[in-house]
Amino acid sequence: MSTLHSDDTGISESFLDGIKTACDKVSREALEAAVGLLFAAWQKKKTVFIIGNGGSASTATHLASDLAKNVTGDRPGLRAMSLGDNIPLVSALTNDNGFENLYTEQLKVWLEKDDVLIALSVHGGSGSDKAGAWSQNLVKAIVFAKSRGAKTIGITGFDGGVMKGLVDVWINTPSEETFEVEPLHVIIHHLLCEMLKREIAAS
Repeated sequence: MSTLHSDDTGISESFLDGIKTACDKVSREALEAAVGLLFAAWQKKKTVFIIGNGGSASTATHLASDLAKNVTGDRPGLRAMSLGDNIPLVSALTNDNGFENLYTEQLKVWLEKDDVLIALSVHGGSGSDKAGAWSQNLVKAIVFAKSRGAKTIGITGFDGGVMKGLVDVWINTPSEETFEVEPLHVIIHHLLCEMLKREIAAS
């Protein structure tokens, strides 16, 4: 069995300290506002759509699963789906319509007024790489969702990027380390589910 060296211990302590510091700065008001939107969606039998790229796509899938199964107990479930899960559809839409339209094209089919769109993004749609600006498919989906009368929640890191000025509710994990932001998003996802579960139980 391998053991941590002294240098590794310092790295792990620094990592965990960074997670804790960022957690302490997450807005309680934003969390409560997001739960309010999700609770209203459950009451109205609306659908929650969740989107993200890369690691955030994985978190979107996990969040959709928990919202659909683990928050309502014996009462009717919350309709929730991640739009990155249907690989044949994702690849077809990317091939034919471009990656920037991946989520918008799906929302055109399913999204209705008062549905909720949750977008997860480390950089919030700011920054770029070899393929161009990051996460423009998320930004376009948020703009489209608002045009349909849906509610929008953005969960980001860094400074929130362009998404923070677009969404109805903005939850930010104020870290500038991707390997801190992604686990923080999983913590927030579980916290939202626990808060929503209690809200539904008390209703």
